[in-house]
Amino acid sequence: MAAAGDARVLLPGSTVGILGGGQLGRMMALAGSAMGYRFVALDPADDSPCGQVADQIVAAYDDQEAARELARRADVITYEFENVDAGVAAMLMEESYVPQGSELLYTTQHRLREKRAIEAAGARVAPYAEIRSVDDLREAAASFGLPCVLKTATGGYDGKGQWVIRSEAEIPEAFETLSRAGTELVLEQFIRFTKELSVIAARSPQGETKAFPVAENIHVDNILHLSIVPARIDAAVQAEAERLAVRIAEGLGAVGLIAVELFLTEDGELFVNELAPRPHNSGHYTMEACRTSQFEQHVRAVCGLPLGDTALLTPVVMVNVLGEHVAPLLARMGRQDEAERRLGTSAKVHLYGKSEAKSRRKMGHVNVLASGCDAALSWIRETGIWEMPDGV
Repeated sequence: MAAAGDARVLLPGSTVGILGGGQLGRMMALAGSAMGYRFVALDPADDSPCGQVADQIVAAYDDQEAARELARRADVITYEFENVDAGVAAMLMEESYVPQGSELLYTTQHRLREKRAIEAAGARVAPYAEIRSVDDLREAAASFGLPCVLKTATGGYDGKGQWVIRSEAEIPEAFETLSRAGTELVLEQFIRFTKELSVIAARSPQGETKAFPVAENIHVDNILHLSIVPARIDAAVQAEAERLAVRIAEGLGAVGLIAVELFLTEDGELFVNELAPRPHNSGHYTMEACRTSQFEQHVRAVCGLPLGDTALLTPVVMVNVLGEHVAPLLARMGRQDEAERRLGTSAKVHLYGKSEAKSRRKMGHVNVLASGCDAALSWIRETGIWEMPDGV
């Protein structure tokens, strides 16, 4: 992390290096290019989403010589996903300007370290236990009660690397299966939540902080399906969630963005589930619905500019576009949309330039702007492109 005394102000015309060339880097480069910044990404994939809109170094993430080339070509370096090699990030700190540092990356790459850091920042997490053996798992499961959630300490996203244990009979198989990852395991008590929420907070090297409005998130098969903003929660809960996100950003010394995922229980308690030290899928709604997008905000933060206004301009529902949604969405884009006119909505499509539309693969998203979230949800239902879960 960058101390206030180390903060630099890098004005437009500077080059931002991105470790990672996926869709988050792409949208970061598009937002920053509009401000006058240049971008270069390091990614192993030819024709990566970010490489389509910025310069790209094609190399593995742990290729130290390629990382040094990135350092030579960039005035500041950031990362677009947390599984970047922390050793490379630490090396770059010696040879370049990495205001996010490697410490937060190191912390958020490991669930046990992350949970301890969240607690140290003054926020609550679900009760948890480190699991080293199947006997540890049996003992902790008995203490927490069933169901409970076994997770790998490293890796895993979109539901990968975890097992919801619903019976004692599953314990040996769950332990054996997740142990194959070769990392520590952590068991979490199952939180019976009423809503999943997230807040994107930003912090500059100078210590300025701002939070975006709370998103209410709906997942399907452990993949984010919808983000509804404003979240359908009490104002006091919204204020507390935003306060917690800022507290965590400050407590962990974050620079740039940090996404804080939360569970809201029936009695109004908030538990932090996970952190992501980067732009986040649940913050894509900001691209049209807020005065400053999460991507512009991240560029502003790592370049030391004053943070932008995070005010919400319009209700919005973000819906993810997976591989199976691409063809029907493109077909709909090619004709007049009667439902948009009738409902008063405006659908803003963002596709990521990925070469192959695989089922369950994130290919893009749509921000549906409306006078109210019910109208936006109605448009999504009426398209027939997405299967909507009950009760949304």
